[in-house]
Order: sequence, then structure tokens, then C-alpha cells
Amino acid sequence: MKQSIDKIISASLLRLRMREPFFATLALFASFIQTNEHSTAGTDGKNIFVNYEFLLSLTRNQQDGLLLHEVLHAALLHVVRRGTRDPIMWNIAADIVVNGIIAEDKNFELPPGAIRDLELEKFTVEEVYELLQKDVDKYKTFCLADPDLLESGLGDSSNDNANSSADSLSISQKQVLKTYWRNALARSETIALSKSGGNIPGGIARELGAIKDAQLDWRSYLWRYLVKTPTDFSGFDRRFISRGLYLENLEGESVKVYVAVDTSGSIDNKELSLFLGEIDGIINSYPHLDCELYYADSDIYGPYSLDNKSSLPTPEGGGGALRCA
Repeated sequence: MKQSIDKIISASLLRLRMREPFFATLALFASFIQTNEHSTAGTDGKNIFVNYEFLLSLTRNQQDGLLLHEVLHAALLHVVRRGTRDPIMWNIAADIVVNGIIAEDKNFELPPGAIRDLELEKFTVEEVYELLQKDVDKYKTFCLADPDLLESGLGDSSNDNANSSADSLSISQKQVLKTYWRNALARSETIALSKSGGNIPGGIARELGAIKDAQLDWRSYLWRYLVKTPTDFSGFDRRFISRGLYLENLEGESVKVYVAVDTSGSIDNKELSLFLGEIDGIINSYPHLDCELYYADSDIYGPYSLDNKSSLPTPEGGGGALRCA
């Protein structure tokens, strides 16, 4: 009699718990769903979908490697981070990184046909993607028979966006996934470090650096340079009091600000609009500012000189195409 898929997955999670506390804790946050719509396994960033027949064809160590592979894709936000990048090339880049992380631990075995590249797997997924773009011959050597970074909502019949691409996730949906998996990663890190000799795999540490949000608000950062002190409210610049702006005197007449906007394939139009809104906020917050703007993907576009009377130039990038906000 065949084992049920739940029993196979439970056994795999138990082995993970005995071998690697970080991976074991992370896997507890995943929801595993049996599917016939995918021939191997995959994730939509939230759920892990597993083909029972394929799972049954693997050895125990390969089963562990397969399930861990999909958990890492979800936890490291590989679906969310793709943005508007080419889905197949991004999937290959993500597979290279994840398989490198798993291969570092000799307790696991990757399923047959797993994509490996010893030179590339030490980079983040974004870096691998850019390197593959610049080396098409190398990219063509990889064969992705069955992509496992799936379209949003696979297996969820209640989701009206079941056939939409990963980039169609709304900003709020992306934020929910980010919050969920960041909490899972934090919990897994705590558990791993509390165990005797526990540690975080090196590849995980590299990927964590790619998914952390900036911690410094540009408003606070600018304020440091616009005034002599952020708490001394003497010496207002009287030129702007009539406009309702109570600004302290500056050492000079203006402050030079340099702004670079990411227009690479990972940035969709909604995010780009938010970036442009922040630029507008920067140049209109303080009349003293002289802003120099750059757009950046694999190339740098600019500089564009801006002040509070300027119109924002049309963004450049996203694979060389012009995109309007």
C-alpha cells in the first residue's frame, strides 16, 4: 500500500528536525499541497505544491532535498523578488542559488537533473540573473524542464488571479508574503542559534541581505545635513517663514542631493510610481535642495538636475525600454 503524501512529508520534516534546526523550523511555516497540475513540485510564494508520483520516485534524501528546495524558494521570496524579470531566467538563477545552499549541507541530496553552477551559486539571485543576461551562451547550457516558481494562485480555485503572473501580485499581497516569511526566518534563526553548535547556512545569510528593507528614512537623513542641529530651533531662515516653512539657517545657500532610482526588471510600474513620488517629495520638502537624479538598471542614465520647479524626466531602464510612471 502506498504511503500517503502527508506521511511522506511528515517523515521528511522529522528528518529535517534531527539534522538541521534552521531548515526544520522554516519548513514548519510552509503549507504543502498535493497537485497533479505540476509534474514535480513548485511554489507560488505562499504554498508548496508537490506531485505525489514524483515525490514517491525519489529516495528519502532526495525527498528532503526537493521539499527544502521549494521551502527556500518561498521563504527567500523568490516569487516576489522577480518583478518584471524574465521568468525562466529568473527561475534558473533562483534554482542555482537554492541548490547551492542545499548542497552545502551533506545531509541532503538534490533530485536528478538539479541545476548546479559552482561559480554562480555564491551570489544572490539578482546577481546571478544579471550575470546570466550578460553570458547568453552560459544561460543556454541550463535546461529547466519544469519551472517551479509558479504563477500566483496555483491550486487555489477561490483565487480569481489563478492564471496571473507573479508580477501581478499587488503591493499589499507582496507585503503580506514578505512579513510572513521574514517572521519565519527570524524564528528559524532564533531556534538554530539556541541549539548547541547551531548556525545559519552561509547561502541563507547572503540571500537575507537581498530581502531586507532599508532602515533609514530619507527625511531623517536629509534633516541631518539641512540644519546645524535637529533640536535647536533658533536661527530660522526668514525667507521661508511666509510660506509656512520654519527652516533653520544653512551653512551655505543650498544642499546637493544625489538620488538613484532602480529601474531594473525587478521593479514594476507600481513600485516605480512610488519611487517617483518619493523623489517629488524630496525636491519639494526643502527649497534649499539641488537634486541630481540618476536612473539605473544594468546601465546608468543621467544625471538630471532637479529643483522644486522641475518636472521629473521619463524613467529609463527596465531592459532598455522607456517607461512612464
